[in-house]
Amino acid sequence: MAVLKLLRTIRLDPSDGFVFTRAAEPGEWAVAGTFLFWERPVETLIGKERTAFRSGLLGVGSFGWSTLATVVEASADERAALVERLATQLVAHCGAPDMAAALVAAEAEVAYAQELAEPPVGTLVAVHRSLDNGEIIERFRTLLPGTDERHSRVFSFVEEPDDADVIEEAVDLVGLAATGTKTKGSATT
Repeated sequence: MAVLKLLRTIRLDPSDGFVFTRAAEPGEWAVAGTFLFWERPVETLIGKERTAFRSGLLGVGSFGWSTLATVVEASADERAALVERLATQLVAHCGAPDMAAALVAAEAEVAYAQELAEPPVGTLVAVHRSLDNGEIIERFRTLLPGTDERHSRVFSFVEEPDDADVIEEAVDLVGLAATGTKTKGSATT
C-alpha cells in the first residue's frame, strides 16, 4: 500500500516574516497556491506580493506564504480535513460561489500537492514562478535528505585550529576603497 504524503510548511530562519505580507506558520499544511495569481496581472505585482508570486508556497491554515515546505506522511483523515479547510478558505478569501464548488477546487489543489510530495519524507520543496508569454511557469526544486554528507544537514560543526595556528585576516576599508585590494595578516584601523 502506498504511503500518503503531503506538504507542510517549514521555516529554517525568520526571513518569511520579512519577505511576505503574511507568513505561514511552521507546520501548516501547504499547497502550491498558484491559483491566487491566476486572475491577477502578475506584471503589476510589487514588493512582498511579487515575492509571494515568485517563491511562495501557501499555508492553508493562515493563507500565508512559506519559502519552503517539507514532505511528510499523512493519514486519509488528515487529507480530508485539509481539503475541507482549503475549501473553507476558498469561500472566505477567494469568492468561491459555494462550498460544493470550493470542495472541487480544493480537491484538485490537494491532489497537486500530493504530486509535489512524491519525493521521500523529509525532502524540502521550494518553488520558483515566472511569467512567460502571459503564462505562469512553475519550477519546483527539492533537497533530498541524506543524499550528500556535506549537504544533508542544515547545520554542521567545523573544528577550529589551535590559537597558534589561527591566521588573522583583516580588511583595510580605507585602503580597499582607495586601491580596491585587501590586506591580509594585519589589523589596520
